[in-house]
Amino acid sequence: MITENIDIILRVTAALLLGFAIGLERELTNKCAGLRTNILVCLGACVFTLISIYGFELFMGDAEHAAVRDTARVAAQIVTGIGFIGGGTVLRHGATVHGLTTAATLWISAAIGMACGAGMYGLAAVSTFLVVLVLVAARVFEKQYLPCSTKTCKRLKVTIDCLSEHANAIYDFFVEKYTHLHEISKKMHKNDKHLTKINVILDVKQKKPIQTMYKAFQNVEGIESISIQEVNE
Repeated sequence: MITENIDIILRVTAALLLGFAIGLERELTNKCAGLRTNILVCLGACVFTLISIYGFELFMGDAEHAAVRDTARVAAQIVTGIGFIGGGTVLRHGATVHGLTTAATLWISAAIGMACGAGMYGLAAVSTFLVVLVLVAARVFEKQYLPCSTKTCKRLKVTIDCLSEHANAIYDFFVEKYTHLHEISKKMHKNDKHLTKINVILDVKQKKPIQTMYKAFQNVEGIESISIQEVNE
């Protein structure tokens, strides 16, 4: 009995630690489901699996009824139940969907918790290592090697009022410096022919795109005003 209790404690502790490892990566990247959520999901899945294995032994009755017992019934519901939590992390902004990776992370956290509950420490540990590796390495790979996309780039709308004699130079500056231009136009002000308005929509891959762009235009001559805002599509 004591040995069994120690084994259960080890399984629950393993689920807590492995859930912490996955949750820490999510927390460091400022995701909505972070440290506490992943720990609780992993731990909860482990507890449910332990209940399905050991929780009904007292109610098994004789050997005839024991043969009908399905130890996987409770654990099987985790796969369905975790979908409700994962679905709550998926958000849609226009044509862009956010939270799918977070939902998938919660799903695999539950699977790792079930592995801990079943005493499959090797599978749980290797799975946790691979999950963290995928989350970290894939993010670096996307930013460094994949073309600009909604996941790696920010779409900005830039509006510049500049002196008309510098409009062509500023226009060329955009074309030469930024490769992911979606729209660019320049138009002379109706009320003041000395001023020209330049409108640009572009994608950038910097971590702080608005601050970086402001710095890029600090030394550009002829700018009277500049407005930069992020566009969610």
